Amino acid sequence: QVQLVESGGGLVQPGGSLRLSCAASGRPFSMYASMGWFRQAPGKERELLAAISWNAGSTYYTDSVKGRFTISRDTAKKTVYLQMTTLKPEDTALYYCAYQGRPAGNYDYWGQGTQVTVSS
Repeated sequence: QVQLVESGGGLVQPGGSLRLSCAASGRPFSMYASMGWFRQAPGKERELLAAISWNAGSTYYTDSVKGRFTISRDTAKKTVYLQMTTLKPEDTALYYCAYQGRPAGNYDYWGQGTQVTVSS
């Protein structure tokens, strides 16, 4: 089992920044593991925003967040981050982190989510 706890969400004005954190605990990570950040807005499907391979640190971003969001990880703290800049009202959503044990596998473990609201 892997337990994930997100933090760092909140209310921010358009153009502002937030850094989300996802602290993991439980069993050791697979050497092939990746961590992903997702979001889901009301009435919309959940979407993968960014992912990072745990060992190599290789990253993936969906087009809508490229250049604005940065995913990173601290392997010693077993924590993954999502730095979000130039936030827009359409970034408002519940943000989740998730664990993927092997490439192209399912994201098997999920956090409870942290709300991000972008509004003036």
